[in-house]
Parts: sequence; structure tokens; C-alpha cells
Amino acid sequence: MNNRKLQIDIIILAAGMGTRMKSSKPKVLHELLGKPMVEYIFDSVTDLCTEPPVVIIGSGADMVKETLGEKVRYVLQEPQLGTAHAVMCARELLKGKSDLVLVANSDFPLITSETYQLLVESHLEESSSMTISTVVAEDPREFGRIVRDSDGRISGIVEEKAATDEQKKIRELNSNPYCFNAEWLWNALDRIEKSAVGEYYLTDLVAIAYKDGLTVGSIEIADRDESIGINNRIHLAEATKALQKRINRRWMIEGVTFIDPDKVYIEPSVRIGRDTVIYPEVYLQGDTIIGSNCELGPSVVIQDTTIGDRCRVVYAMLEYARLENDVDMGPFGHLRKGAHLDNHVHMGNFGEVKDSHLGPGTKMGHFSYIGDAEIGANVNIGAGTITCNFDGEKKFKTQIGDEAFIGSDTMLVAPVKIGRGAKTGAGAVVTQDVPDGTLVVGMPAKPIKKKNDQEKAAGK
Repeated sequence: MNNRKLQIDIIILAAGMGTRMKSSKPKVLHELLGKPMVEYIFDSVTDLCTEPPVVIIGSGADMVKETLGEKVRYVLQEPQLGTAHAVMCARELLKGKSDLVLVANSDFPLITSETYQLLVESHLEESSSMTISTVVAEDPREFGRIVRDSDGRISGIVEEKAATDEQKKIRELNSNPYCFNAEWLWNALDRIEKSAVGEYYLTDLVAIAYKDGLTVGSIEIADRDESIGINNRIHLAEATKALQKRINRRWMIEGVTFIDPDKVYIEPSVRIGRDTVIYPEVYLQGDTIIGSNCELGPSVVIQDTTIGDRCRVVYAMLEYARLENDVDMGPFGHLRKGAHLDNHVHMGNFGEVKDSHLGPGTKMGHFSYIGDAEIGANVNIGAGTITCNFDGEKKFKTQIGDEAFIGSDTMLVAPVKIGRGAKTGAGAVVTQDVPDGTLVVGMPAKPIKKKNDQEKAAGK
């Protein structure tokens, strides 16, 4: 190759609807831990690509495009006449552009980038015309059987429905993906004959290469979980469980403790600091970042939220929120979008916060709702406090100064401002601003005057 950089094109087969999924959306868009399976393929192959991968689309093409956007190239397969036909659809775009073509099925989302790299390296070392991946398993899962000659060379792949009883006993199975010499591939595709069901199978290239006396290489995928192909919801659940195990194992190696890893679900985009302890029934989703030395769970859902160090969250739901360091929350708390709990904030049982900032050291009692509020440092918010932020048409803001004390069952009717060090009595309904250091009680809340102030007002 004249010492130039190896040119590799990658084709991702994603045109099938996946009728056995019994779904209104394409199979490749079904999610494993919050991420469509086709995106797992893209992430695993992208470092090998010379140019962006080519995705073969068909059923639900617009939905696939909406998911992957502009980071790939698209080729439409219409009609859909099998895997070889799908690759043939990309010939006009790719022929003469690369040295190797790697073909990946998008319903094998657990194939790792290391396996794709191994496939290419093995292909080059063996000077093969094509290299396939195989797996040895007792459960054939309807995979094709690898047929070898008396010298051990791969001579063909027989699909299960066409296999003889003797061939069905073979436990070396055709998996995914494949690597081809580009020039040979584009010419050999025309030699594939239509099957009995009217489709053109890419696996027929094995027999073609063998008959031509060419080398068909192979790699064995040792981790059988990588070869979980998804054809129905049962397979989807199996792949999700395998991915869950893979992700949780990685975090344990990185210094995170799992009390029961089988009951923790972490999406691939999540980041977690060391010495954090995760209890059962925890779901970490989206763009979530967890600091070090935290305790999460049991029974916590955290989505697109950033949590600092040494925080404790139990029986709670957090969405698009932020916790600084040393925050203690729950049980049964709910942080909605825009909630921001500063350092050393305590949030009690059954509390809810939305679009609000609770300043450092603030304590929020149980059964309270804080919405559209700016709360200062070291404020005490009594149990049952509610910011009445919505009048039926518009939302209004509540402001509470540092060191304020909000009595239990206080209603803060926004817009309203509570001054520094001010206090409200239990059950107060505050409709007017409260000056610094003032105590208000009642409904509507009014200031209570000190004794010497009362005497002055009486002329004594």
C-alpha cells in the first residue's frame, strides 16, 4: 500500500424494519439503557473510519436520519432484497475510494471497538480476501453455521433454515461483523445468486471466495455477550442485561461500590467519581455526573443531573438539577428542572424544588414545595412551606434573604421578598415584602411590633 494510510470504509446495515419487534419504529432505534442500538455501532466503528460511516437505510429512513443526524452518510435500499443487496447499494458511492470495507449489522450493538480493530488486524495479517467473525455457543440462536473443509479452512456459511441435520450440530456460528478487500468485494457481489426467498445474502461470498482459492479468515469472539443479535424484545432484554453488567463492572473497576450490581442501571453517558456507593434500584440516565464519596439509593432516579462530592440521596427523583457538595436529600424528594442545591443544603422528606436555588447551609423541611425562588444562605424553611408561584396565567419569583426563618406551613404568595434575618410565623400567608429582621404572622401576614415599639406608639 506504498506506506500510505490504510483507507477503510464502514457500512452499517440499518434498513430492516424488524417485524419480530412488533413495533412502529425501526428495530435499530430501539434503545439499550437509553441509547438506540445503531448509535452503539457508530461509536464502536468511528475510530476506524477514513470517512464517516455509510448507513444503509430503508424502513423508517427519516426516523433513522433524525437520530443520527449529519455525522454519517446515508444510502437508501429500496426495495430491500437482503444483506448483499444492501451493500451493493453503497457500491456507487464507495467503489474505488478505499482499501478495505467493513460491514456491520446494526442489530449487534454489543460488538466492541476492540473487536472491530481485531477483525481488521487479523484480515491484514492473514492477507485474506474476506474475514468473518464467529462465536462458539451451545445455543445457535438461528445463526448460520460455519462449514470447514478437511483442512480446517472455511468453505461456506449455511443458514439454519437451509442446514442439514448434521450441519445443525455445528456450534461454530456466524456472528458479526465482516471485513473485505474493497476491490474484490465490489466485483464479487455480482456473482451472488438470488436465494429461494428472493434475497441476496452477503454470507454467500464465503463460498465464492473459497471456490476461487482465496483465503477466508476468521476471528472468534470470545465474549459471547458481544454476539447477542437482536431480533425481538426477548433479545433486546438479554442485550440490555449484558450491557448493564459490562457498564457496572467497568465502574467497579474504577472504584465505585455497588451493593447489588444486578439492580443498578447506568446509561453509557454517565460519569461517576471514586468511592461513591450505589444501592439497589438506582437509575442513572443521560448527561449525569456523580462526584466522589456519594451515597445514592436505594430507589433513586437521576436524569441529566450534576451531583458534587459527599452527597447523599435516598428514595428520590432528580431531573435536570444540580447539587453542590455535602448535600443531604430525601427520602422521597423530587428535584425538577432548574433546581440547584448549594453546599451543605439539607432537603427533607417529600420535598419538591423546581427552578430554584437554595443557598449554602439552607435547611428545607419535609412536605415543602419551592418553585421559582432564590433562597439565601443558612435559611430555615419549615415543614409544609409553599411558594405560591403561579396565579393561573403567569409565574412569579420568591426571594428569601440570608438567615431568614420560614415557619411551618407558610404560604409565600409570589412575587414576594423576605428580607435578611426575617421570620414568618407558622401558618402565615405572606402577600407583601417582609423587611430585614421583621417577624410577620397571620393571614394575610402582618408584622408583630416589639413591646417598646408598642409603648412608643401609645405615647408612653
